[in-house]
Amino acid sequence: MKTVDLRSDTVTQPTPAMREAMMSAPLGDDVFGDDPTVNALQERIAALTGKEAALFMPSGTQSNLCGILAHCGRGDEYIVGQLAHTYRYEGGGAAVFGSVQPQPLLQDAQGRMALADIAAAIKPDDPHFARTRLLCLENTWNGHVMPDEYLRSATALAREKGLNTHLDGARVFNAAVASAAPGQDALQRLRGIASHFDSLSVCFSKGLGAPVGSALCGSHELIGRARRVRKMAGGGLRQAGLLAACALHALDHHVDRLADDHVHARRLADGLSGIDGLTVKSAETNIVFVDVAEGRGPALLEFLKAHGVLATGLIGLRFVTHLDVDAAGIDHAIATVRRFFTEAPAAAAGAGRSGPY
Repeated sequence: MKTVDLRSDTVTQPTPAMREAMMSAPLGDDVFGDDPTVNALQERIAALTGKEAALFMPSGTQSNLCGILAHCGRGDEYIVGQLAHTYRYEGGGAAVFGSVQPQPLLQDAQGRMALADIAAAIKPDDPHFARTRLLCLENTWNGHVMPDEYLRSATALAREKGLNTHLDGARVFNAAVASAAPGQDALQRLRGIASHFDSLSVCFSKGLGAPVGSALCGSHELIGRARRVRKMAGGGLRQAGLLAACALHALDHHVDRLADDHVHARRLADGLSGIDGLTVKSAETNIVFVDVAEGRGPALLEFLKAHGVLATGLIGLRFVTHLDVDAAGIDHAIATVRRFFTEAPAAAAGAGRSGPY
């Protein structure tokens, strides 16, 4: 059978319908602001998130960078989780390009920083300290939906202390689908999540299956500042409507189907549970983490690869479901893991580690 690629939801291929949308998209020059497809996408995602404006970006890393630098200036500081993507996995961009200092804090298993720690980290207005300007959160967190009550409390604290708020919403559509109340539309839930924040970055190239692209959403003023940063960062694209058309198609056709990915992740987690040598963490959205006993994780990764299943292994084993993986692929992955523990000899930890995405 074909390779079952569970490394990330970034590995998806554009569907035939998405390719058709790309090829038929009306185009202009987005640097001049006259690409109609980009403009339509920006208006659409701004409306969906309840913000005044949005800016199309090549990547989530650039979207988060432009968001942070639009909120903060040289000598300012943003509060962020110790393991958060904007701090740990984006090359230190805010510090490197913007001279903005991160203040990382410890997080719990759901990615939450204690409110007391956030309050204590906010610096007084004194020339000895960086100026604390921004609180950054992330949703989902390792596949878990950040609880709404926490989002409300943390952002309320930030506002009380005079801080702005930004959400790294790389998989916020997954969060919206997974946490929508019975009878509630996922896009209504998305707007509810976004309402807690002054800005958010949303990704089209993960669960939604577009080949490229994210968007920063916020006020007209903030997006104006972010546009300048995007230009400096090399993100001023020309006929970008080719890519924006894919994102528009994904918004029309790929949001509700995220529920299928969540079902497949639970199927995988259930199938791996009970295997001696594995500890499976609960699957709330489309990501399943597995701890492998006796340092056998790298050996399992190599065995899986040799039998047509790909995963990553930086922080335990990680499997991510997406639109290019079906139930048969999940069953093959489960059978291959089981086969490893019945056939492969014990092995010490070795090579084979890969990145967080």
